[in-house]
Amino acid sequence: MSATLYIVRHGNTFDAGDVVTRVGGRTDLPLSTSGRAQAQKLREHFGAEALHWTTARSGPLKRTRETAQAILAADAMAPDLLTDLFLREIDYGPDENRPEEEVIARIGKPALEAWERDFIVPPGWRCDPAAITGNWQELFSDLAGLAGPHLIVTSNGIARFALAAANDKRPDAKLSTAAYGIIELDGEPRVLAWNRKP
Repeated sequence: MSATLYIVRHGNTFDAGDVVTRVGGRTDLPLSTSGRAQAQKLREHFGAEALHWTTARSGPLKRTRETAQAILAADAMAPDLLTDLFLREIDYGPDENRPEEEVIARIGKPALEAWERDFIVPPGWRCDPAAITGNWQELFSDLAGLAGPHLIVTSNGIARFALAAANDKRPDAKLSTAAYGIIELDGEPRVLAWNRKP
């Protein structure tokens, strides 16, 4: 049995009618009402699959910890939830906690598209793609010898670099809120699924 990583993006931090902003690593919002419902759906989904987590990690922000704790509640033998600082969302610099139309007005649509498609960091954002990719590679190496499923809950800005660490060059690296990807660590990391919804 190989090690398999389930990389989950946290649930929503905004509900219908809220002003949606670009929430980064300096904005520690809890899950919204719809986000808690998404976390419950993840709990039911993974519970139905009868997964018994070998390890569990999340970033330090409330939204990732709350999502991870909801998922772990379905496993009677759940491991302790560890906090891994590299799983914290990136820092969006001057665009942190700003509405998306303001972000686009400042950096332009082409810069945002280059980030989404090619991981090119827009001006002012604080993000080191090589370091984040290296952190994922180190985590892959650490977990490769531990057979079984491993839960990792993070944000979209960090999750996308797991694909780079696995040399997966799919055109859309985004994880939707409360979606997940699966990476198998049997020899070379292999992406089995990405942006799967429960």
